[in-house]
Amino acid sequence: MFEQITIEKVCILAGKIMLVSGAETYRVEDTMDRISTAFGVKNPQSYATPTGISFSLDIAGTSNFLRVTNRSTDLHKIAEVNNISRKITAGELDIKEAYEQLEKIDQAKLTFPAWAQILAAALVSGCFAIMFGGTWNDFIPSSIAGAFGFAGMLGFERVIEIRFLAEFFGAFLIGLSALLFLYCGFGNALDKTIIGAVMPLVPGLHITNAIRDLMAGHLVSGLSKGVEALLTAFAIGAGVALIIAFV
Repeated sequence: MFEQITIEKVCILAGKIMLVSGAETYRVEDTMDRISTAFGVKNPQSYATPTGISFSLDIAGTSNFLRVTNRSTDLHKIAEVNNISRKITAGELDIKEAYEQLEKIDQAKLTFPAWAQILAAALVSGCFAIMFGGTWNDFIPSSIAGAFGFAGMLGFERVIEIRFLAEFFGAFLIGLSALLFLYCGFGNALDKTIIGAVMPLVPGLHITNAIRDLMAGHLVSGLSKGVEALLTAFAIGAGVALIIAFV
């Protein structure tokens, strides 16, 4: 019984880390199945959605459920869990060692600090402004507007944990910043400045994961992630439109 519980804990913890870090649901299920099979489970049953994980060791076995409320993007953690899964499959880790390493990954703060994310958003915003047809005069306004918007989104999300409102607020700051820059004589094209600045907010990973889940036959997860991406895009567009409406 102790071994079965430990296997379930290892599998659910691995799935939780991957799901919270932005992995596709079919990849989460596949990792849990591979880990449990490597530990001798003949017929594991795993089911993942964007908001929860269910796992049992057999068809009629006891089902274990884990609720997932917060999700982010941390590809490094996903890669670390995949690495542990490969070691388990190769027989290099026992149950205790695997669980301890997974706990370390779960507790680790592997994401970049807020200032690094804001700096990266600024650089990406300026580059996208150039890529979408802007001039070098639009680079700095788009970079600063993108940094303001991304910082505003992070700050708002810490106060009110509603992602869509945070993205709306970030897009609103981007539109306001870009408009002020244009009125002050910085930048040539308002549209190119705004388009470049909102790119760090665009839910590219959600769209990609939604398509991949749908192609893998995970209709519930694919549709829910697609709707989430659609609502995010709507929030970004509404935040910018609120500023443009008064121009």
